[in-house]
Amino acid sequence: MSTFDWLVLSSTLLFIVGYGAWRTRGAGASLDSYLLGDRDASWWGVGLSIIATQASAITFLSTPGQAYDDGMRFIQFYFGLPLAMVLIALFAVPIYHRLRVYTAYEYLEGRFDRRTRTLAASLFLVQRGLSNGLSLYAPALVLSAILGWNIMLTVWLLGGIMIAYTVAGGTRAVMVTQQGQVAVIFTGMVVAGYLLVHYLPADVGFKEALQVAGHQGKLNLVDFTFDPTDRYNFWSGMTGGLFLALSYFGTDQSQVQRYLAGRSVTESRLGLLMNGLVKVPMQFAILLVGVLLFVFYQFSPPPLTFNRPVRDQVARSATYGPQLRELEQTHATLFLARRQATTQLVEALHTEDPAQLAAAETHLQATTAATRGLRDRAQALIKKAVPSSEAKDTDYVFLTFVLNNMPQGLVGLLIAVVLSAAMGSAAAGLNALASTTVIDLYRPSRPHVDEAHNVRASRWAAIGWGVLGIGFATFAARLENLIQAVNILGSLFYGTILGIFMVAFFLKRVGGTAVFWSAIVAQTVVLLLFWKTDIGYLWFNIIGSLLVVGMSLLLSVAGKKTVA
Repeated sequence: MSTFDWLVLSSTLLFIVGYGAWRTRGAGASLDSYLLGDRDASWWGVGLSIIATQASAITFLSTPGQAYDDGMRFIQFYFGLPLAMVLIALFAVPIYHRLRVYTAYEYLEGRFDRRTRTLAASLFLVQRGLSNGLSLYAPALVLSAILGWNIMLTVWLLGGIMIAYTVAGGTRAVMVTQQGQVAVIFTGMVVAGYLLVHYLPADVGFKEALQVAGHQGKLNLVDFTFDPTDRYNFWSGMTGGLFLALSYFGTDQSQVQRYLAGRSVTESRLGLLMNGLVKVPMQFAILLVGVLLFVFYQFSPPPLTFNRPVRDQVARSATYGPQLRELEQTHATLFLARRQATTQLVEALHTEDPAQLAAAETHLQATTAATRGLRDRAQALIKKAVPSSEAKDTDYVFLTFVLNNMPQGLVGLLIAVVLSAAMGSAAAGLNALASTTVIDLYRPSRPHVDEAHNVRASRWAAIGWGVLGIGFATFAARLENLIQAVNILGSLFYGTILGIFMVAFFLKRVGGTAVFWSAIVAQTVVLLLFWKTDIGYLWFNIIGSLLVVGMSLLLSVAGKKTVA
């Protein structure tokens, strides 16, 4: 990056963090202040904090790459989210506010018993602790690619900064800082989308770009085919996606803590509904950036593989370097043919000549298939040369465009987008992990300690979970795609947790013993299905929750018959 880019990046981040520190100076003296910001957040503050918490760096690095490779169909993952926001606002928010709980799991002890509360809290801690590691790996990926730093050293550096930021600030600092981060995020993505269209050839505007993408299957927004092994279709989004959103926003402390900080039930509800209105269009826009990236690289030469650090490492290898260079030469030749085919497609679209359009499509399909096969060979070669490298390189697509094509200053702004998202999401995650650890596991065993002691314990818990997240981040490079990895990890646990809360809210006659053992069995079944089958991961949210509900009812009825 240029000196100007570093100036833009550093000044943007320093302003956001500095403003947050100034606005929240003196906060954190009590548990209510440190964990929930004195429960005084406005509805728009709650809404922006919810958006920033889920919009991690992974969202802006991996989602465009997902669309570049697989088109827009990932948007179906979010179809159930608006309905989930309405249901949570109606049923969960009033209960949490009336009981004035610190965590969602605190409610479960009063409804069931401490054992069930501890189980649900523990499942959350495992899932969120690992997910925070993935959120940390994404910005480390950015800096290591920019600076050429070792990825593991970068993970530890960023992890240390994020731990210090979270431990010092508490919830109020997290929420205030997130407001600036959201502003930077939206600005940066709008700029990226505009420049992608601007950089296309003069005769290719936004309309033609969409037509090119559509003819290559990238505008696959809705698929009504029912297939349990397909991760993204209308049915998995409206069912599995709904259950995942219900669990994430209704029972995951990193999100619940955002609206527990609202000053009233109405403010918390409005914040959730704001997220329901914004999230789907926001994800649509980010995926559209990925589709525009695909069109951009139909006219501008893309690298054979976007993972530049690993590519350069293989290129220097005496054993594998010559093979890689030969593949790159073939790729350059194929690109010229693909660009010519894409240009013919645009001309055919302008003339509306069916014969010319069919010929252009045939030519383009052939060159695209050959290019994909060549990239697969390159990936296999790189994996053979560097076994620890990523299986896919789609996480690097957007980053490659930013570094190679953005003008000075805007590179710094887009990197600030990624790091801002990382800071907001990781800080909220650590804050929630600390809250759950102290409120649900530590404080119940030490009921007589004062608040100052519990605040100190919360800070130490944040440090501990931060270190664990750093440790897991060191393994993240081996995962296929970060945005999918985060959602898969959540789906393995969210269904069981949601099932516990569904029983708590709606099945008042079911007791703690029945729901506890049902949750144990359901979690075991989900993990076995993930290990042994090819079921799309969104379905695990439905399977886990329905198993808990169904078995709880059966065990409850069986228990009553035994007593009778």
